[in-house]
Amino acid sequence: MNGQPIAPARPAAGALRRFRAPAPPQPERCELCGQAVPDRHRHLVETELRALACACQACAMLFDRAAPGGGRYRTVPDRYLVDPDHRIDDGAWEQLQIPVSTAFFFRNAALERLIALYPSPAGATESELDPQTWEAVLGTSPLAARLEPDVEALLLRREPGRTECFLVPIDICYELVGRMRLHWQGFDGGAEARADLAAFFDRVAARARTTGEDELP
Repeated sequence: MNGQPIAPARPAAGALRRFRAPAPPQPERCELCGQAVPDRHRHLVETELRALACACQACAMLFDRAAPGGGRYRTVPDRYLVDPDHRIDDGAWEQLQIPVSTAFFFRNAALERLIALYPSPAGATESELDPQTWEAVLGTSPLAARLEPDVEALLLRREPGRTECFLVPIDICYELVGRMRLHWQGFDGGAEARADLAAFFDRVAARARTTGEDELP
């Protein structure tokens, strides 16, 4: 497996800014209409560029129902799902050839396949593994079947004896990349990065609903 640092998505203006100091003197603004937005705001994916853009609530609503694979922008959803029956054993993880314990996968509508990335000190790094292997390991899972192209991701974390898998908004995956770049020290990331990673997944798990619950009234 070969991996190389890439910039898979141009960060939204200010999307990772809160992880850098000092704080910006001016409020963040919607990149479509220029209106000021709060610290917690929606994002759009500019699909052709694989780029994130900050959006006010009104602009986010404009693209909330955009057809998958159609239109320049798509609003990033706000759903978190977990499959309690999800199983990826050590052998399946080895097939993925991800050199760290955390990775995320999203389905690129234009390429019609899963893209695998993982956090690194250099940013998001894309795995060059044969996409057929990703599909064999993840493509038939219930979470993969629910995955919205370009705007959601499967977020995996490998721990001794198990691998957690969540369906999450794609923007939080790039938030995770920014956090790891901020805290990473030494060869393995260091204690601060590991603690921040554990806290991040605790928050994801607290928000995640079991598959099927999102369909309930």
